[in-house]
Amino acid sequence: MILSRNYTNSDIKGVVMDEGHAKHIARKWMFPAADTSYMGGLENRPILIHSKGCAVTDINGKEYLDFQSGQMGAALGHQHPRMVAVIEKTINTMTHATNTMLNVPRLRLHERLGKLLPKPLSKSLFLVSGSDTIEASVDLARKATGGTDILGFHAGLHGSTSYLTRSLSFNWERRKHSIVAPATASIMTPYCYRCPLKLSFPTCNFQCLEASFELADANFMSQPAAFIGEPILSAGGVIQPPDGYLTKLQLALKARGMLMIMDEAQTGLGKTGKLFGFQHETGVTPDIIGLSKHFGGGLPISAVCTTAAIAKKAVKHGYFATRSHATDPLLCAAGEESLNIVVDEDMAGKARQIEKRVKAAFNRMAKEFEIIGDIRGRGVLLGIELVENREKKTPANSLTKQIFNYCLDKGLIFQIRGTRGLQNVIRLVPPMTTTNGELDRALSILYDAIRHASKRHLIAFENI
Repeated sequence: MILSRNYTNSDIKGVVMDEGHAKHIARKWMFPAADTSYMGGLENRPILIHSKGCAVTDINGKEYLDFQSGQMGAALGHQHPRMVAVIEKTINTMTHATNTMLNVPRLRLHERLGKLLPKPLSKSLFLVSGSDTIEASVDLARKATGGTDILGFHAGLHGSTSYLTRSLSFNWERRKHSIVAPATASIMTPYCYRCPLKLSFPTCNFQCLEASFELADANFMSQPAAFIGEPILSAGGVIQPPDGYLTKLQLALKARGMLMIMDEAQTGLGKTGKLFGFQHETGVTPDIIGLSKHFGGGLPISAVCTTAAIAKKAVKHGYFATRSHATDPLLCAAGEESLNIVVDEDMAGKARQIEKRVKAAFNRMAKEFEIIGDIRGRGVLLGIELVENREKKTPANSLTKQIFNYCLDKGLIFQIRGTRGLQNVIRLVPPMTTTNGELDRALSILYDAIRHASKRHLIAFENI
């Protein structure tokens, strides 16, 4: 299925590549990845050569709707014209600068971000990746509180660049890391569709949180420092905590002298329909926020944000975080323009409209197809959990893979996600600039894929 014009190798000057050559390079020169990981088997997937807006094109000229927004770094759309213009202007002026001196784009970004942060947050420092912000946020919390222990959701994932971030990515099963960082432990994820305590909201009265802190209190080795989590758990299967949970969590943290760190890499800057994901719950303001992904419009820049008081306490106790390219003028200029685009073009409003359209379509499909078990998420971060039996909620891992393959063949890219061994959630993250026409094409492909998988599932069930 070709959605618009074809692109070939000749469209990109100096690029000559075919599938055979690509596979040879992958086998001979690339570091291997486990087949079971989401990075496994890359050489058998489309090899991309061009991107624009909501679409990416492979070396054979086939175009795909990109409903994973790249690695979520293209939530403003691939090659947003304003981003391209700022990057071209800055790269001809000043690309790199020492972080031991201030530069104008850096100062402008500190000011722009500071004015957007919810009070009392105002201070920011810049790094390069989302994983960087996690490591720096944890160190910030520890130095500001004098505490040690860090808690995170058992279905959470916060990066893979360090001993610490891997240790806090509980959804990757820490046993695979051989050894983990001390003073890191998990609490139960408020996964209402599959409640770990087999209760129902709201009559449960947040027992998952109560039980988690009962155990945490018994296991803290000293003064605890912080909790870290996403306002919507993305890689864990787009798990949306129930209303009131974050408020209750923040009260529990304050009672123990702990800080709340919100990892807004995949939820921040408009994607959930508000500027920050935690803002869907009135009265909740974290102590520390981590930003990355489309902060930078596709270029790698991230930020740690906190209050003046917390920053002052941490620095007094030796806090320090930077990278060689953390304050490069090119990256900072891109960061500022991404924030301007989010505000000027009402990306949060666009995300809300996309959510409304996509959820309405899947609610209609759910009346027809038994395998649609749950529809959740906010804005452009949406999850559809598939089950073999809606009453028993039997995870439909195999069916989800069939649907993924069907959609990829028809020109739609998304990622499969889930908690632990579950791989039964279709995670949709279209760019916030996605048009109604592009949404409708994607939903049409998904409808056909689900219908096809449902028929095969019904036939297999009848033959048992």
